[in-house]
Amino acid sequence: MKNHSVDHKTSNLRAVFVINTFFALVELIGGLYTNSLAVMSNGLHDLGDSIALSLAWFFEKLAKKDRTKSFTYGYKRFSLVSAFLTSVILTTGSILIIFEAVPRLFQPEQTNTDGLLVFAVLGIIANTIAYLRIKYGKSLNEKLTALHLLNDVLGWGAVLIAGIVMKFHQILILDPILSILITLYVLWHVIGNLKKVLVLFLQGAPDYFHLEDMEKKVRAFRGVKAVHDTHIWSLEGEYDVLTTHVIVQDNLSQKSLENLKCNIKKLLSDLNVEHSTVEIEFENEKCDLTGH
Repeated sequence: MKNHSVDHKTSNLRAVFVINTFFALVELIGGLYTNSLAVMSNGLHDLGDSIALSLAWFFEKLAKKDRTKSFTYGYKRFSLVSAFLTSVILTTGSILIIFEAVPRLFQPEQTNTDGLLVFAVLGIIANTIAYLRIKYGKSLNEKLTALHLLNDVLGWGAVLIAGIVMKFHQILILDPILSILITLYVLWHVIGNLKKVLVLFLQGAPDYFHLEDMEKKVRAFRGVKAVHDTHIWSLEGEYDVLTTHVIVQDNLSQKSLENLKCNIKKLLSDLNVEHSTVEIEFENEKCDLTGH
């Protein structure tokens, strides 16, 4: 089941990579042809996406490898590397576009509006197809890629509207303004995702996991006196790992302990924790980690 899931990820990333790379090259040529910085900015973003997608494709394939003595959790965490590089590439591209666009605010240049409209329509179609292919992905790589593609669809929609306005009114400054707005919008979301990647790198608790609720449910099991030293982190935004210490009554039988541990494991599995370690301790047992 897991292998099928990873194969589906790599298949989606491969398909989106092909679509995105082809159209990015078309955009860059089209931007030069129409003298539109808005088209060029979208083209540069798409080219950055393509580079990032090739990295995501490679690292998702690497993530399929089984655990080794050097990487005891396997290679799943390597997919974070491509998510980080994706953010860096798009941030760099965004800054370059802004530096190019600002001077045009003061010296706007003529744009081929008919060509601009054609590329806007093509951009909406190509990016929508790619977005629909990957929108249901669960890994951080897929989510980050889907977000970029959705941003591109919205960006091309804005270009289409601006192109229609410019066709009937020679408001040349619309092109650099639009390019800056698209870039800032993309940059805002990229920085947000970069923060998520860094939290995962630093083994922060996933924001979707409610630690207090989980401990409350564990304490509700018969025989449990307290829960402490609980840690949760995610390898790559999808595969969560949890460790916890559970203090139980001194008089619990072996059978009761086994059932309790199974119930706790079942609870954690229902909370989508893939890998859990439950340490059982008795009331009179000393634990140096109590209270930490």
